[in-house]
Amino acid sequence: MQDDDTLGKAYDAKLYKRLFAYTKPYFKYVALALLLLLIATLSELVVPIVTKMMIDRFIKSEIPLMESMRISGLINFSMLFLGIILLFSIIRYGQVNLMFYVSQKVLFDLREELYNHLKKLSMNFFQKQPVGRLVTRITNDIEVLNEFFTAGVVGFLADIFVLVGIVIFMLLLNWKLALVSFVIIPLILLVSIVFRKVIRPVYREVRRIHAKINAYFAENLAGMKIVQMFNREEKHITEFDSQIDEFLKNNMRSVRVFSVFFPVIDSLSALALAIVLWYGGLQHFNDLITLGTLVAFNSYVQRFFRPIRDLSQKYNILQNSMASSERIFKLLDESDVILEQENSVEIKDVNGEIEFKNVSFYYKEDEWVLNDISFKINPGEKVALVGATGSGKTTIAMLIARFYDIQKGNIYLDGKDIKSLKKSTLRRNLAIVLQDVFLFSGTIRDNIKLWDESISEERIMQAASIANVDKFISKFKKGFDEMIMEGGANLSTGQKQLISFARALAYSPEILILDEATSNIDSETEYLIQDALEKLTKNRTSLIIAHRLSTIQNVDRIIVLHKGRIVEEGSHRELLKKKGVYWKLYQLQWNQQTIISQ
Repeated sequence: MQDDDTLGKAYDAKLYKRLFAYTKPYFKYVALALLLLLIATLSELVVPIVTKMMIDRFIKSEIPLMESMRISGLINFSMLFLGIILLFSIIRYGQVNLMFYVSQKVLFDLREELYNHLKKLSMNFFQKQPVGRLVTRITNDIEVLNEFFTAGVVGFLADIFVLVGIVIFMLLLNWKLALVSFVIIPLILLVSIVFRKVIRPVYREVRRIHAKINAYFAENLAGMKIVQMFNREEKHITEFDSQIDEFLKNNMRSVRVFSVFFPVIDSLSALALAIVLWYGGLQHFNDLITLGTLVAFNSYVQRFFRPIRDLSQKYNILQNSMASSERIFKLLDESDVILEQENSVEIKDVNGEIEFKNVSFYYKEDEWVLNDISFKINPGEKVALVGATGSGKTTIAMLIARFYDIQKGNIYLDGKDIKSLKKSTLRRNLAIVLQDVFLFSGTIRDNIKLWDESISEERIMQAASIANVDKFISKFKKGFDEMIMEGGANLSTGQKQLISFARALAYSPEILILDEATSNIDSETEYLIQDALEKLTKNRTSLIIAHRLSTIQNVDRIIVLHKGRIVEEGSHRELLKKKGVYWKLYQLQWNQQTIISQ
């Protein structure tokens, strides 16, 4: 989904149709806002007519009037003038509030739909997408649409209404003077076309660099520890400066384009006004039009160019909005989803039997990670997967949870193909403890129950006790209510591991997968980890993936993987007797431990 270069057209019928579909639930508010907009436009355009009437009837009237009548008439028309302005302000207030309400409701619906869709996408999708880019979609791009609804669409329609209204009023007042005024319109169209062609590639670059900066910034914040550890701050600062400098240059290009466009429009406006004053003045001297008509035309010409200036800015809002909506809809249309079958079923009582039958899998096409894997784990059996890095151990764990779909073969839970099961059923009955434990910002209690109110305090305490969390919780003043810093920065690796054990236990899974859970553990909590593991795997189907073979010697069975294939299977002693791959791995680790101990 490399869509940051999306240009975005100011008009795209399909995108508009899809975007406006979100306003359907709020149609009555939109209809009322448009009605108010039309009334506001009419009230604004009536002002020059009122001015004309004041001048022609009471200031320079062809009919002799008494002084008192002139004053009375001027007062009445002034009051009418003020009344129209007040009405315009009240209507605009209502219209703006209505459109802001609709905009916020639509953005709420879009954010909710986008977030819910992201939750359904497979792990394969998230591995390909930088976090910064996805954050941009759900924040920046959605916020751009706020301007689209409140200023873009409404402003664009208001400007169109004003332009059309002015043309109609000018033609009704004096069609000859109106046609003379319109001589300048072809020049305006030419300037607008040139402006559009120049500004589009500039905005494309601005959007591309903006998304690039977001992705770079998010990645560097996540890896700040590594950056500082290897003294690479200056290098990254230089790179970031280079990117924001490029961003600045492109923004300045857009400023230069606008700095040319606006003076040109102002010059054309002055030219049109000069033509009206020249021709209208001649008409007035020849008594063909009244002074009030000339003043009204002067007002309309000035008003005519105001929306043209605005339309150029509205065009950019529409263009940016179309680019943002296109990226949002591309994300919503992303099909990398683990789909459930229409007749998928739930299992109430899971025994915990897992079977892989001729399973082959790849992340990238034709780069097979697993090749024809077959094994069976009986209910309550404790099985370990071992092998060198990249042999496919973690992939097997991910496939059991159906984070990915396999290309060949079948995976069964209690004799039922996992593709025929509801994902909620499958994942409710298994827990995966990852090597790199992820903890949310919140309390220790929250991270154990994951804000699931159905998990009682008693079950949290029980899980914490079994997982030995209670052994270190007293170190914190607030106990289970201690706030965890982002990424668990205020916890040791072992403490985070124990909390993840408690989290798994709190959900009472029938199947437990410990993905390299015994590696990267600090020595202080080594005993607590091993003790928790023994209690954790008791009486439940357990699949343990570990680098340290010393921790899995007492499992029921060990499956040895090598380059995506099962090469050996048996108990610890049986595999040592074979003197195969497992024996070599064991000897290698034994020798390393001997060297370290010396």
